[in-house]
Amino acid sequence: CQPGHYKDSVGNGKCLSCPEHSAAPHAGAAECRCDTGYHRAQDDPRSMPCTRPPSKPQNITVNFVDQSTVILAWQPPLSDGGRTDTRYRVICDACGSQVNYNPPLLADESLNATQVTISGLSPITTYRFQVFAENGVSDQARDPQYLDITVTTEASVPSMVSNVRVTSVKSTEISLAWDAPTDPYSDIEMYEVRYYVRGLQNNSSSILSQREEATLVNLRQRTEYGFQVRAKTTNGWGEYSPPVFKKTGQLLGTAYVGDEDNTQVRIIVGATVGAFVVIAIVVVMTLLFLKNRGTDECNKKQPSDCDTLEYRNGEVHGVLENPPIVQTHTTGSMTTPLFTQVGHHRTYIDPHTYEDPNQAIREFAREIDASYITIEAIIGGGEFGDVCKGKLQLPARPEMTVAIKTLKPGSSEKARVDFLTEASIMGQFEHPNVIFLQGVVTKSNPVMIITEYMENGSLDHFLRMNDGKFQVLQLVGMLRCIASGMQYLSEMNYVHRDLAARNVLVNAQLMCKIADFGLSREIESHTEGAYTTRGGKIPVRWTAPEAIAFRKFTSASDVWSLGIVLWEVMSYGERPYWNWSNQDVIKSIEKGYRLPAPMECPEAIYQLMLDCWQKERNHRPNFASIVRTLDRLIRTPEALSKVAQNRRPAPQNPYYAPVLVRPQWANFNQAA
Repeated sequence: CQPGHYKDSVGNGKCLSCPEHSAAPHAGAAECRCDTGYHRAQDDPRSMPCTRPPSKPQNITVNFVDQSTVILAWQPPLSDGGRTDTRYRVICDACGSQVNYNPPLLADESLNATQVTISGLSPITTYRFQVFAENGVSDQARDPQYLDITVTTEASVPSMVSNVRVTSVKSTEISLAWDAPTDPYSDIEMYEVRYYVRGLQNNSSSILSQREEATLVNLRQRTEYGFQVRAKTTNGWGEYSPPVFKKTGQLLGTAYVGDEDNTQVRIIVGATVGAFVVIAIVVVMTLLFLKNRGTDECNKKQPSDCDTLEYRNGEVHGVLENPPIVQTHTTGSMTTPLFTQVGHHRTYIDPHTYEDPNQAIREFAREIDASYITIEAIIGGGEFGDVCKGKLQLPARPEMTVAIKTLKPGSSEKARVDFLTEASIMGQFEHPNVIFLQGVVTKSNPVMIITEYMENGSLDHFLRMNDGKFQVLQLVGMLRCIASGMQYLSEMNYVHRDLAARNVLVNAQLMCKIADFGLSREIESHTEGAYTTRGGKIPVRWTAPEAIAFRKFTSASDVWSLGIVLWEVMSYGERPYWNWSNQDVIKSIEKGYRLPAPMECPEAIYQLMLDCWQKERNHRPNFASIVRTLDRLIRTPEALSKVAQNRRPAPQNPYYAPVLVRPQWANFNQAA
């Protein structure tokens, strides 16, 4: 072959011109050599043009940072070097082996994505991250192409106080002392001591103390109390200490109830009083059972903010509004799904359609041996039983922290099926923003539902406890999690019906997950995606007007509810429509009123709320559109800098203070 040509095999074949960026200066070449700065990968054919490494990535930004997590994003390089196999490598010299990357690194420790979440970092620590752009010939180049960025993680909330101990016991007083956290990262402002009668954690009281000691007064005589302590710094509240139990009047160092004299008489009196207390509790529980016997799914939920209208005989009846009840979840380690789903369910199957409800439970929920489960603490309660924190230890698997819902002993078969129905619903879902079902225990008592443990508990409570402490971008990240979970559910032909901040859980990495499927139902395809309820209760403040008026639920009505959740998040858990009655809320919405923008709410987020609250459900965006909008805002945080001007106090007469809604999404669903 002449110079500038080559032939890669001996024979009568044609001589080929050298491919781009290569040359053959001498005759008889078997291949063309790459020009300076260009290379050919080992598995590239000789006929392929020579290529070079990509240029460095562009515009690396920090999309999110907290005490333990950083989200980095960047744009692809201006030049891909003539190849299509560009990948990215993230280097962090100060990161230890406990650090996790999401999406997970490939076998060569590289990524295909232009965004990565790095978790497991230490608080108040400066990290330098280098992001390399590489391709198949980068290993032959001398100068690596990368951008670097320095990030300092935020301060952590204080760790748990230790050595909580009883120092004095009297008939109606108990004194406590404890040791301060060893690594609070900032000065302790105060302590909170929570106390409650044993077994009644949901009816607790608390006092504040500036020192590492406190005295609880006006306690019941000869009653066993639980005590927990937590610390507060400028970064927020830490987690509660494990409970310490002590009975009033009990001698220190003993578990015996009694004084030095007249012991036998006091034992008899104590037993008699105890019997009366038991009888009183039974009577009260019976009355409560009879009172709530006719209620439906809404009462199966935590009653937090569950303002409802009840339908009976086609008429709307008001229901007494309950004050918020906040459930406290203690913190723990991050929980990841235990089982990998076989296949991928794309259509939700309503367990209520099964002739035998137990068949749905067997089909969608995995049975776990009770011996693998350890219950550590009760963290809440409900109609069916207690909600606990515990450990799950399966053979050949690492121990994990889980949440455990238990069915109280003596429950009827119907209660058992109703209790497990939520598990057969959750078992059909596998998404990072939907609560994950680990399994159920049905072959022994108590019957249990095992789910992943969410350290920060319900979103509404978490926001109220951390009012004003997050950056706007962090709040938008939470909203993106919720919208993504709802997009998944809607794509499964599933309508939630009760989307609210109280039904969203938050883990230690601030990832939000949809939970509480007690009111959920399948969307019927033959009714244009609507679910019609024949009775029951509706949480008015979160429900779309057409769902209240006609009792028809769709993914579009869930979008309305998402708009309310956006408002709850941006207002740090403020109560929607404040102290208005249900009828005031309904009439005001009908006349065009919409909630005003929360304080410091970005205009783009408030406009998204208004779009979700379009009166015509077909004019509302779908969840996929909302996720794309939030993704765009996260990628361009400068779009969040303009604050909405529609901040105003709650009107005294809500019927005549409309917020005009600009319908910008009329064709959004069709375009999406």
